[in-house]
Amino acid sequence: MEYSNLPDLKHLATLRAVVEQGGVSEAARLLHIGQPAVTKRLRALDGCYAAGLMQRQGRTLELTPAGERVYAFARLVLDHQASLLDDLDSLRSGRNRLRLEVTFAIGEHLLPSQLLRFSESYPEYRIESRMGYSRRIQRRLATGLSDLALLEQAPDHPEILVQKWLDDELVLVCGQGHALWGSGLLPVTELGNLRYVLRESQSSMRITLDKALKDIGIDQLSVAMEVGSTDTIVEMLQHGGHVSFLPRFAVDDALSTGALYHIKIQGLRINRTLWIARTRSNLKNSVAEAFIQLLREGP
Repeated sequence: MEYSNLPDLKHLATLRAVVEQGGVSEAARLLHIGQPAVTKRLRALDGCYAAGLMQRQGRTLELTPAGERVYAFARLVLDHQASLLDDLDSLRSGRNRLRLEVTFAIGEHLLPSQLLRFSESYPEYRIESRMGYSRRIQRRLATGLSDLALLEQAPDHPEILVQKWLDDELVLVCGQGHALWGSGLLPVTELGNLRYVLRESQSSMRITLDKALKDIGIDQLSVAMEVGSTDTIVEMLQHGGHVSFLPRFAVDDALSTGALYHIKIQGLRINRTLWIARTRSNLKNSVAEAFIQLLREGP
């Protein structure tokens, strides 16, 4: 492998700063260096990769096709560098931290109570959690940027191990003002006649829903709106004439209080599993073990 012409981390950080801050002068202020130094670092990267990485379009700098690839690489390298520094800091101070990633629905509805329970049971440990889409979480987990994940889809990666956590179901629900409130079994053929508010297409629940419907010959629903928050959809259903498929764990409270109604569908149940995931290289993380044990004990 050739090591003589590797890029400098400072140069990669400069490229990232120029792109994300919107220009050379803005990057210079962020990095506390002069504008000529920024330009010099960008030229050094051009030489390192034997390609022009940025080009001027009018008064702005834009990435070239080669620059797009180097920028993506810079983000990955710098994120790994930050993760490495965090890991080394943990080693110096004792391994007491867990980097946890969860999907949005799990983060909104299941995670808060688990974090509170964990904090009470293990005050010496610290959890840093963030929410995201399943595919992004899987990439971060596989590349070592997170330690543990709670997911609505099982990852398909040779280095990621999964354990079953909870059973769940996607249920069709409506608010009190809807014509189907209090109705009996809905024929599956009627699904195409309803108007829906659904989570966005890249969300785990939407991917599961679309596959389940396609399996029974329904390729498309009448989607009036896509909304990035399950809680927002629940609130919208209580004031409108739409329906939605949502995780049972997210609507249990609303169903029990009568704020929402579960429309049962003849011949269709969309069951699924929630998963605990981590990499093979991270099986001796004591914080992860403690958190998994707490999850296994139930709510």
